[in-house]
Amino acid sequence: MKILVTGTAGFIGSYTVMALLENGHQVVGIDSINDYYDPELKYARLAQAGIDREDIGYGSVARSGLHPGYSFIQLKLEDREGIDSLFMKQNFDRVCHLAAQAGVRYSLENPRAYTESNITGFMNILEPCREHGIEHLVFASSSSVYGLNGKTPFSTRDNVDHPVSLYAATKKSNELMAHAYSYLYNMPVTGLRFFTVYGPWGRPDMAYFKFTKAISEGSAIDVYNNGDMMRDFTYIDDIVEGVVRVINLIPSGNSSWDGMSPDPGSSKAPYKIYNIGNNSPVKLLDFIKVLEEELGTLAKKNFLPMQPGDVYTTYANVDDLAADTGYRPSTPISEGLKRFVSWYREYYGV
Repeated sequence: MKILVTGTAGFIGSYTVMALLENGHQVVGIDSINDYYDPELKYARLAQAGIDREDIGYGSVARSGLHPGYSFIQLKLEDREGIDSLFMKQNFDRVCHLAAQAGVRYSLENPRAYTESNITGFMNILEPCREHGIEHLVFASSSSVYGLNGKTPFSTRDNVDHPVSLYAATKKSNELMAHAYSYLYNMPVTGLRFFTVYGPWGRPDMAYFKFTKAISEGSAIDVYNNGDMMRDFTYIDDIVEGVVRVINLIPSGNSSWDGMSPDPGSSKAPYKIYNIGNNSPVKLLDFIKVLEEELGTLAKKNFLPMQPGDVYTTYANVDDLAADTGYRPSTPISEGLKRFVSWYREYYGV
């Protein structure tokens, strides 16, 4: 198959490209390569897949020197003409939309970046998918959509109408927009709610990355809500295995869906939502302890109150994912952090 993957200079996108190539697919990747975090890391991820920085230019095709089936185009989601032209030229079979303006806290500082990338940008993917009869659109949602939900583990059958950050609100909006297109045009669409993804080549704005950097430098780490938080940390390989399996699993609609007792995670339309998480939340202080053991250094902790937009816990119910794909994430935090710290030391030479 020929698959468009958006956000391929990003963390999850770069891994997804490699997994799809290994499965024999032809992949076209796009990314804006913005400066939300260090662009050098994004270029390094692209280089891992054989995309030479010197070959990258906005709107032009850069072909991988390592994988004949991979090409990359620097392109912004907000560039409607550029996206439309891409679909016209490439004849994609399926689309995996992973690009977005990420980060909960940054959405408090620069909210318009989120509406431009995550709302307008998503619309610019939806419409050409409809126009060109894409077999299956898979897109990244987020565990952040659960917001004020207090029932755990979080299920796709739960109501998610109370987000606590604009980032979460844009992701919930994506789910609603996707359902409308699926219903109106019989367009197969699947949304994936990722839970706290971590691992080598990860995002420097994430807590585990910041903690590792600070501890390595002997600086204090900021621990919010005095450490009284839990996260369903999910290793990158587990996330990508779920993504690849779902790309191959085209939804057909839930024949037993009942409007009198609606299931938010499915529909009469060919639309489905899955959680992809480790189904095993870890206390933040326990997470830090494992990181300290791997780094061989105790962290200096700066305990702070809960930050706006944060939630106390995330905990994924992945029963639907396991039932439909035969896969359930399982990498323990001890193994995942060991791999991350090893990569961090090699990449940064510390």
